[in-house]
Amino acid sequence: MSEHPHDDAARRHAHGPEPGFARLAMADEAERIAELQAGAWARAGLAAQLPDPAAMSAAWLSAIVAPPLATYRVLVATAQDHRTVLGFAAIGPSEDPDADPTDAVVGEFVIGRTGRGHGSRLLNAVVDTLRADGFERATWWVPTTDDDLRAFLTGSGWAPDGAHREIGPEDGSTSLRQVRLHTAI
Repeated sequence: MSEHPHDDAARRHAHGPEPGFARLAMADEAERIAELQAGAWARAGLAAQLPDPAAMSAAWLSAIVAPPLATYRVLVATAQDHRTVLGFAAIGPSEDPDADPTDAVVGEFVIGRTGRGHGSRLLNAVVDTLRADGFERATWWVPTTDDDLRAFLTGSGWAPDGAHREIGPEDGSTSLRQVRLHTAI
């Protein structure tokens, strides 16, 4: 068996895997990360909750160059040219009330084009980075309506741990139901 359960996922990619890389994000990629996040939120019906693009870019720049702790990281999936950002992940220590100090969380994970191997590559980098930072378990809050993401994760060794939540603005205008998945790393 491979080190990562989904390393052989390329066989399942509709278009075949594309060459690419996963690495830590660089400051000049904050705007592209904000664009990818805005697109993902719009597809999830959360466009009304988005801050303006400049504020989003500034927040991602801060997350990249001045995270609150060294174990907060932003990683990117790139095309073969190492410059074209195709997806990103934001990871760090879990802040869930029931979290153990060795629990991490995948706070954001967005791939612009799925089915081409970039998500698997980025997920491998996420797990490797969390392991290197001393984490033993990773958690991920997944929208209950995102069957594709849940299938990708369960096929990669993640499973529900029984926790669920509903998030949204305080005025209750919208909400998003989520289930927490976890995996030993």
